[in-house]
Amino acid sequence: MKTVEIYTDGACSGNPGPGGWGAILRYNGAEKELSGGEAQTTNNRMELTAAIKALEALKEPCAVELYSDSKYLVEALEKGWAESWRKKGWVKADKKPALNPDLWQRLLELCQKHSVSCHWVKGHAENEFNNRCDAMAVAMRDSFAR
Repeated sequence: MKTVEIYTDGACSGNPGPGGWGAILRYNGAEKELSGGEAQTTNNRMELTAAIKALEALKEPCAVELYSDSKYLVEALEKGWAESWRKKGWVKADKKPALNPDLWQRLLELCQKHSVSCHWVKGHAENEFNNRCDAMAVAMRDSFAR
């Protein structure tokens, strides 16, 4: 199984408002950049979308090292929260509805196809790839803000 590094980031102005996402896939010295956005969205939706689009770009099941500055994304996957929300009909432990069930459903499906390990990185810090993802996400956000 191939091991792929994926870096992702999302950006939003207004939350909700115009948003963008960016992702970098790295394998065996090669890199692929992906980005996109929406006119009306939230930051968390863009964070999730970046991970989804990156995983969807993989042509075969892979071992994935996923790096994100979103604790929402990383902790919900690594601590099993998202899976628990799904099992409970998209209801959280506090009995409130889980947000973004459509995106979580797709992300969980992709995590079953690929072996995904999540890693939190500090945003806007020293990580070159996170910073590049942030720049792509902001550029896409700004393209929808006009």
